[in-house]
Amino acid sequence: MKRKTAAVLGNVLMGLGLVTMVGGVGYSILNQLPSMNLPQFLAHGAVASIFLGAILWLAGARIGGRERVADRYFWVRHYDARCRKSHRHP
Repeated sequence: MKRKTAAVLGNVLMGLGLVTMVGGVGYSILNQLPSMNLPQFLAHGAVASIFLGAILWLAGARIGGRERVADRYFWVRHYDARCRKSHRHP
């Protein structure tokens, strides 16, 4: 697969995963309101859609080449032992 095609497919999967997760969270919240009269048996499907969306997101990140953590993040630079400049060797 070409790099541009992989990037587009990764972006599509990440977007689909995001929409699935947000939809699952939204349905879970709306299901708690008694005035909405939503079917209760779909509540388990809404929770499962959150996990399905996360899997789609991770698959899209892997295909699109975004699975690595960038060194520009504050926590990684300052608190990750692999990124420290002062290594002490005994």
